[in-house]
Amino acid sequence: MIDHTKISIAVIGLGYVGLPLARLFSTKYKTIGFDKNSYRVQELMAGHDATKEVDDHLLQAAIAHGFVCTSNLEDIRNCNVYIVAVPTPVDHNNHPDLSPLLSASETVGKVIAKDDVVIYESTVYPGVTEEECLPMVEKVSGLKFNADFYAGYSPERINPGDKEHTVEKIKKVTSGSTPEVADFVDELYNSVLVNGTHKASSIKVAEASKIIENSQRDVNIAFMNELAKIFNVMGIDTHDVIEAASSKWNFIKLQPGLVGGHCISVDPYYLIQKAQVYGVLPRVMSAARRLNDGMGDYVANRVIKLMNKKGILVKDAKILILGFTFKENCPDIRNTRVIDIYSTLSEYTQNITIYDPWADAAHVKSEYHVDVTTQNLDSLRGKYDVVILAVAHAEFRHSRVREFLKCENGVVYDVKSVLDKNEIDGRL
Repeated sequence: MIDHTKISIAVIGLGYVGLPLARLFSTKYKTIGFDKNSYRVQELMAGHDATKEVDDHLLQAAIAHGFVCTSNLEDIRNCNVYIVAVPTPVDHNNHPDLSPLLSASETVGKVIAKDDVVIYESTVYPGVTEEECLPMVEKVSGLKFNADFYAGYSPERINPGDKEHTVEKIKKVTSGSTPEVADFVDELYNSVLVNGTHKASSIKVAEASKIIENSQRDVNIAFMNELAKIFNVMGIDTHDVIEAASSKWNFIKLQPGLVGGHCISVDPYYLIQKAQVYGVLPRVMSAARRLNDGMGDYVANRVIKLMNKKGILVKDAKILILGFTFKENCPDIRNTRVIDIYSTLSEYTQNITIYDPWADAAHVKSEYHVDVTTQNLDSLRGKYDVVILAVAHAEFRHSRVREFLKCENGVVYDVKSVLDKNEIDGRL
């Protein structure tokens, strides 16, 4: 097994997961970050992280102490621990897309050497590491798994935009392909984590533990969204109901809302797909996904109903949507469901402005083919018939949202239930 004094780590994939992890490991070990995106590498080596997951001063300090990011495969050839942290998306049919993971495994196969260890962090269904990834490493490297090289799995638990539960404070699940490797991986992560680890009994158990973390949240939020639909037609304020119910000690307090991002809105599909291979139809998870995916359209239609009640002609209305990222105080636009609100409303009017100071306008245009403005927020006041607070950025929480309306008869809809109840016309 690798001598802990001679560990040299390569982290493959420098996004929301890989960069914070690489920066953390660099505080104790020689660490190289590898990403095929040369622009991303150049940006990082200039000391700036566009995802805002690693503060620039921490990144710059890491670089000053020897942390390196590269797109050159030869730069990581002499490492002996390879950590894969690439996305695991779904395709347009919501089927798992393992191509980034297999490509990363091919990359590892080109540089891995005898006795090296490869550790996967990407979220997958149980079995992917040993049945899909490691055979690729074997094929490319010519080495035999668990004889010439070894593997571990430690699922990521990054929460984008969360400055409290940062990577060094997260308790990590670890696992290995042999008992000895499991101990090695566990000790490796324990050496940089504040709150330690949980060593799983196998790689498949570790894979399964990660995917149910996000699936559980998806199901729970779907229940709250279903309740919101029920209480809305009954004329009952869902937020008030939740506040009352949460006075009981064992009530799990969650809010209805849009479920986007790269985890909760994607990961359940991996388990759903794998369950069907074994002849099991996961009805609860499938229903939760359908319900949550439809909430953007539901919000838009609720807004249209409020407009009709106030005599606002939808086809002539000017609408302001505040926020486009998938969550507050974060630039991540992956799988944002705000686009569904926009798409439904755009069937009736083209006078829609999306404002988000956190989003990269060029990235939004490229990914979703819509325009996002980042101009001064005050310049938008007094121009709209409808304002929809879609993302609870700090900038919006402290704004007098009704001041964006043309007149008092306009509609303010609060998707996130963060505005004063007396200032809005509707909320989930």
